[in-house]
Amino acid sequence: MPLPFVKMHAHGDDFIIIDRRGQDDLITAQIARRLGNRHTGIGFNQLAVVLDCADAAARVKFWNPNGTPLATCGSATRGVADRLMHETGTQSVVLRTDRGLLTCTRAPGRQVAVNMGPPSLGWADVPLAEAMDTGALAIDGAPAACSMGNPHCTYFVDDVAAIDVAALGPALEVHPWFPAKTNVHFVQVLDRRHIRLRIWERGGGVPLGSGSCCCAAVVNGIRRGLLDDTVAVQCDGGTVTVQWDGQGGVILTGSVEPIMQGSAYGL
Repeated sequence: MPLPFVKMHAHGDDFIIIDRRGQDDLITAQIARRLGNRHTGIGFNQLAVVLDCADAAARVKFWNPNGTPLATCGSATRGVADRLMHETGTQSVVLRTDRGLLTCTRAPGRQVAVNMGPPSLGWADVPLAEAMDTGALAIDGAPAACSMGNPHCTYFVDDVAAIDVAALGPALEVHPWFPAKTNVHFVQVLDRRHIRLRIWERGGGVPLGSGSCCCAAVVNGIRRGLLDDTVAVQCDGGTVTVQWDGQGGVILTGSVEPIMQGSAYGL
């Protein structure tokens, strides 16, 4: 049975959207893995499945290319919002994810902003394996940790270009202090309103960008006193803006672009 999809990217962070509103959700871990294979499938950093929802415009479920689910994805959430706002001719839309209800709005220059909700900063909410200060973990490099619906671990370094992300990321992802594994970021602070970010993504590898990782990296930089409340985040694939007042929701703003549409077969 052919399965229609749309592929998009946000600052290089590519994802596919499968709209199953009015239909059964057919996506399983096995199907997500097959679609996510960049040689024999479509290839993506995340898969977003759009479903009917009683209290929002749609419910969105997310999958990693290795077939594991995740609670949130800032890039794909904005991609779904972009399509639904085009569909309805509106300037805002509310989507339900496992992170909760997320409000998305149109921003200038084909950009979309999403309120990703407040970060979770307690050790049990990240989660970590035991009680500790999430602002500076007692492991080499003293990274900070938080959750944006998914666990994040942020290292602050002098030169992000000197970091071998592909070599360091896999071991840090499965560090025993992160029972649910973790995304790993390496941040170089350029000034109080600009950072350079490289990422190892839990269940994915090294992406060109990641919305939730951008949010978490800025949150942890603000907690360290290194950053102002509005920060341009330069990833390998482009730049997004993250705003956080230290208390409320984290606002992620950036472009989203369609790449292709088609149908997947052999599922």
